[in-house]
Amino acid sequence: MLLRALAAAVFLSCINAVALAQSNKVDVTGVWIFTVESPAGKSNPTLTFKQDGEKLTGQYSSQLMGQADLTGTVKGQAIEFLVSATVQGTPIELKYTGAVDTKDSMKGTLSAGDFGNGTFSGIRKQ
Repeated sequence: MLLRALAAAVFLSCINAVALAQSNKVDVTGVWIFTVESPAGKSNPTLTFKQDGEKLTGQYSSQLMGQADLTGTVKGQAIEFLVSATVQGTPIELKYTGAVDTKDSMKGTLSAGDFGNGTFSGIRKQ
């Protein structure tokens, strides 16, 4: 009897955990303002994300790089995306890797290859 009650409690706990995980799915769709700190200095690009399941697409806009497409993924709280652009005739690829902290904030690291590494934080534009 005790074993059945324990098994039922574990089963219900698992169902609740799955339901909670599904209700807490991350969706970063929308406009975000980033603060980026790198060897090139501090910048505040605007990113527009469109999320479809785990797939991420969108636009990156900054004074230095202009407009560029972005592609990536969102898996749980983890976010990763690439921005490829040409700056003054030089191709550059920015790789952002981080975590979504809340529905309106994220932070992580930036890798720009030969141009160095940095950090970023992002806030959803209201």
